[in-house]
Amino acid sequence: MTIAVIDYGMGNLHSVAKALEHVTHEHVVITRDERRIRGATRLVLPGQGAIRDCMAELKRSNVQGLVQEVLTNTDKPLLGICVGQQMLLDDSEENEGTTCLGFIPGRVRRFNDSMRDDQGHRLKVPHMGWNRVDQNHSHPLWHGIDNGERFYFVHSYYVDAADDNSVFGTTHYGDVGVHAAIGRGPVFAVQFHPEKSADAGLRLLENFVNWEP
Repeated sequence: MTIAVIDYGMGNLHSVAKALEHVTHEHVVITRDERRIRGATRLVLPGQGAIRDCMAELKRSNVQGLVQEVLTNTDKPLLGICVGQQMLLDDSEENEGTTCLGFIPGRVRRFNDSMRDDQGHRLKVPHMGWNRVDQNHSHPLWHGIDNGERFYFVHSYYVDAADDNSVFGTTHYGDVGVHAAIGRGPVFAVQFHPEKSADAGLRLLENFVNWEP
């Protein structure tokens, strides 16, 4: 088995690969080579920075068509991380509007700069730090992870999926419900960084390695 971390020039590639290597003896590669991506048994789509830049680099590196093919025409497990989650939606408010991959219906929205917590204190954007994630539905990637477990987030934009059936985890920042984990078929994607989320994050990655959709 080979796990391919898709390299299109954006994302925390090496940290994700190292975390995967920590939880499996399977071969982990960072690649943009079409043959290696097609031949891999599992794929990871990371992302970091502005979504417009991520989408542009995905296209420039000739990976976008391959990713869309994998999403629509195979049963190959794929894990999206951070902006790699956001790219699966229809579009994003970021950069005055950015068209995304359209795999899961919904939109990526920006946190309001005037948000406040329960004590009336202004909340910072980006949202950075540990937040509990409530599991909306059971899923193999939640195996062994407590409902309400904390994961590490860094983001100014959040996923608002249109179909509740595609939402597997929710967190809250201020009065905003963030769809922190979404999925459909062999695809699962998270806003948080499992590679930075200590034991719970490593368990999620291990579950992904062992997942047979």
